[in-house]
Amino acid sequence: MKPMRASNAWALLILLFGWINVAAAESIEGTEEEILSRQTALPGGFGPAWRTDVSPSALVATRDGKRLFIACSTANQVATFDTALAKVIQCLEVNSCPLGLALSQDGARLYVACAGPASTICVIDVAGTRQRIVKRIPAGHTAMSPVLSPDDKRLYVCNRFDNDVSIIELSSGRELRRVRVEREPVAAALTPDGNLLLVANHLQAESANSLHIGAQVSAIDTRRLSLRKHIPLTLGANLLRGVAISPDGRFAAVTHLRGMYWLPTTGVELGRMNGNALSVLDLERLEVLGLVFLDQTASGGANPWGVAWTPDGQTIVVAQAGARAVSLVDAPLAADRRCFSPTTLSAYAVADWPTTPLPELRPVRVRQRITLPGNGPRALALAGSQLYVANYFSDDLCRIDLAAKLPQAEKVPMGQVREPTLARKGEMLFSDGQLCFQGWQSCASCHDADARTDAINWDLLNDGLANPKNTRSLVRAHETGPAMALGVRTNAATAVRAGLHHILFAEAPEDVPLALDAYLQSLRPVPSPHLVNGRLSAAAQRGERLFRSARTGCVGCHPPPYFTDMAGHDVGTATAYQSMYNLPGADKASDRFYSPALVELWRTAPYLHDGSAVSLRDVVTTCNRGDCHGRTSELILQEIDDLVEYLLSL
Repeated sequence: MKPMRASNAWALLILLFGWINVAAAESIEGTEEEILSRQTALPGGFGPAWRTDVSPSALVATRDGKRLFIACSTANQVATFDTALAKVIQCLEVNSCPLGLALSQDGARLYVACAGPASTICVIDVAGTRQRIVKRIPAGHTAMSPVLSPDDKRLYVCNRFDNDVSIIELSSGRELRRVRVEREPVAAALTPDGNLLLVANHLQAESANSLHIGAQVSAIDTRRLSLRKHIPLTLGANLLRGVAISPDGRFAAVTHLRGMYWLPTTGVELGRMNGNALSVLDLERLEVLGLVFLDQTASGGANPWGVAWTPDGQTIVVAQAGARAVSLVDAPLAADRRCFSPTTLSAYAVADWPTTPLPELRPVRVRQRITLPGNGPRALALAGSQLYVANYFSDDLCRIDLAAKLPQAEKVPMGQVREPTLARKGEMLFSDGQLCFQGWQSCASCHDADARTDAINWDLLNDGLANPKNTRSLVRAHETGPAMALGVRTNAATAVRAGLHHILFAEAPEDVPLALDAYLQSLRPVPSPHLVNGRLSAAAQRGERLFRSARTGCVGCHPPPYFTDMAGHDVGTATAYQSMYNLPGADKASDRFYSPALVELWRTAPYLHDGSAVSLRDVVTTCNRGDCHGRTSELILQEIDDLVEYLLSL
């Protein structure tokens, strides 16, 4: 394989939803006139001449429904779509990958979260016919999902990899405060009165070998600018993507997967591995009312993403990215748990809905699933009765008239679509639930949409039963020797083909794994939020010297550039799970675990083969009995801090 130029490497990197193009050459500098001159001209009737894949990742509609603004994340542009003409009429380049949009009440200002290690909020004047960037406001690492206060005075921004939310005063562009939330905030919604901000945290943040794990929603009090409460979702809730609040402010809906991580992976039917769900929250009590499963008995609804509430409060609309569909869900009429399905496997049977609800209640159910002609539906926007859906992979929109007796999806092109590269095809397949038996899940259901980790242990059948292993990141997997914790697959290519057969229960032609290989080989690490201006901090530099020293011996098993020796070792964790839960089938004392690559270690917690270490500090202290994975027991506190800071900077 020929070495890639830096520009090509970055171009591949922005194909990932969870990452962005940070090459300095792509940033926009100069006067407003110079910026304006670089807007994409649209030849009549042909739409934009996209430089690359478009990847629409966010939508927002004007109040009159005449225009849509579309964040084109891999084209580094914001497109303006005329709903009457059904075409893109203008494009504006922005600093970097746009991952969220917010429109002012008067429709004059558009706020665009342009993601990067040091993100920018681009403020665009969209009132006239010639749009222009009028202001740039700094934000955190991989900013996304901006939300405006009802009075347009504040902007709330999720900083995904800083694990916090920026609260920005728009008159001055000053950040008032950052509120720490749980792990990887990716979506937010504000109550109609503006007093409560709900934040969907993408991943669970605990030890993966705990019996009870699940991601949480953070509730922020916007009057006090502080966290009010973390709301735990159901057991196994993970990979949260979207959150929406009912028009009356009583309820919230959150999309997520429900991983049945306590079961061996002998099948996918009935959500045995992953169910696809919508949690409904009672905002008065700040607790979960119950679940709505988006799957059908023999047809899974893989990878729910965006969610929206219709203005009449009657319907919740959910984009099911891996199922190429949207679902229309009855909204709750009352805060009563009897309205919801039980959280057992039998919840997929129609007979389990309440048969004799009280007169004022009705079961919350999926009323209709609408198949879409596009691929990768993620973002939603409502313009009156018209629902617009952004298809991330097919680079187009779908329009659905929700007022119709039988709503159907109509494909709406955004412009000329380029032929996808092999890596892009692989990315599509990686997130495509249609590859899986009955459509229950995709590769992205366990490795996330950008091929990292879901932070959960799974009991795969590669190495016997009752020995769950933590999901590994796939970055550099094709370059780092045997795959899986015990090295049971000789290389990543073999693991890809085995995964199709044993995890998706699919038989695919060879062009499918070849495309998946190309996608995984295109992955590039994301710069760590622990870097200072792209470089190691003073503490991390001290930690690097420790890491490379004979005193700790870390570099012996984790040599650069991939920070793995691609070999198996006794690291003292083989029987930990067995002793904790008294499982006779757990790992044997003779097992040797392959050294994981430490690149991007900062985003792959929990650690060790069984996910028992919540933090890297745990890895080098409480989980390193006998100095089995690095001689760290004699390090003083400052040295441990320095070593951890270095590891978090990789």
